Amino acid sequence: MVSKLESLRSMTTVVSDTGDMESIKQFKPTDATTNPTLILKASQLPAYAHLVDEAVSWGARRGAPAHAVTDRLAVNFGAELTKIVPGRVSTEVDADLSFDTAGSIAKAKALIADYESRGVGREHILIKLASTWEGAQAAAVLQREGIDCNMTLIFSLAQAIACAASKAFLISPFVGRILDWHVKAGGGPYTSDTDPGVVSVHTIYAYYKSYGIGTVVMGASFRNVGEIEALAGCDRLTISPQLLAELDKEQAELVRRLDPKAPGKAPERIELDEKRFRWMLNEDAMGTEKLSEGIRGFAKDLRTLRELVTHRLAKAA
Repeated sequence: MVSKLESLRSMTTVVSDTGDMESIKQFKPTDATTNPTLILKASQLPAYAHLVDEAVSWGARRGAPAHAVTDRLAVNFGAELTKIVPGRVSTEVDADLSFDTAGSIAKAKALIADYESRGVGREHILIKLASTWEGAQAAAVLQREGIDCNMTLIFSLAQAIACAASKAFLISPFVGRILDWHVKAGGGPYTSDTDPGVVSVHTIYAYYKSYGIGTVVMGASFRNVGEIEALAGCDRLTISPQLLAELDKEQAELVRRLDPKAPGKAPERIELDEKRFRWMLNEDAMGTEKLSEGIRGFAKDLRTLRELVTHRLAKAA
């Protein structure tokens, strides 16, 4: 009998949702994703002090501002991750650029240039962008220039459709955060199959596969293994080390729940312009609230990281 993790790997690309390299070495995912929250946590661990030290020393020598040093720190982590995963590493554009198309494009190109200066080709990197209208427009430009994008903080079909129109390489629907909103609103109790986050991914998956959309669907932000099992067969799933450990410990074959050959009934195809996108998102209270909350959360952790870097730069002066 195989573990649930091995069974999942037979039908879904498993991605590790962490900046902790030891856990990645343990569970051997294909890809790895990071964000400001994960890098903030990892940067405070002694095992990764050398990555922080290098970025601070680099910044001190050049008189670089804190935001440039945090960019370098993100690439330091990402470059190390590329040494231990065979696939892609996702690196996030600053959350405070979520409504700035030109700024997001410039930041993405700067991150890719830093990776390439270290011998890490863009084929190993995904640039993470918030799935705002502006983020989707940035992705359209970047994809045309050969920079693949991971569209994060997906909570609604409108966002998924906008990102598909941009020909984004990958989207990350946030399963657990959708569940959180509905529970807080008094919904439930839910089973794994009725979990609103799981249902959202099923809907997006059916829409993409039914209409021949090539963008990869990668479920993210899980609260329990039941959500993961209910999405077995999804293109990719990015999973925390804790839940990877649970899946690895349990012995059982998982049943494929998502299949491109039988994706299920899809909603009617929608042509989106900016006006319709903003209206659809506005009509979705959960999507609107969770997108805003997610951006604020990432921006807060990014500010904390910059404050830590500023303190270290002052000491190095």
